[in-house]
Amino acid sequence: MENATRRTPWHLWVVGVLGLLWNGFGSTDFTMTATRNAAWLEPYPQEMLDYWFAMPLWVWIVWAVGVFGGLIGSLALLLRKGLAVPAFLASLLGALVSMATGYFDKNAPRMEGAELFPLIILGIAAALLAYAVWQRRAGTLT
Repeated sequence: MENATRRTPWHLWVVGVLGLLWNGFGSTDFTMTATRNAAWLEPYPQEMLDYWFAMPLWVWIVWAVGVFGGLIGSLALLLRKGLAVPAFLASLLGALVSMATGYFDKNAPRMEGAELFPLIILGIAAALLAYAVWQRRAGTLT
């Protein structure tokens, strides 16, 4: 066990904890939106809420795969499990499909000032996947 602990690079803990916080927020946002938590949804305009709650089930499923894939990937990373790679891949693909659906939907409401946020989400998802692949190749993940 001591040898395994020595092989774990310090940056894995930093990336894992930051990933857990980031994806924990995304999972919370999904859960609060899906359960229609009034306090959580209060800041959003009614037009946005109407759009979200009219989305087909498959869009909700893809969104859930994106956020919970990232959460599972972060937990797997902290546990040094190879499951981190497919979980982060599912997260990236879920985010990509989910955001592309909204981007190409002409009826989707746009939030002013939030144009770059989808790119930030995709960038972080891609970075977490790349990091997990790197750590698997390095032998850190089992």
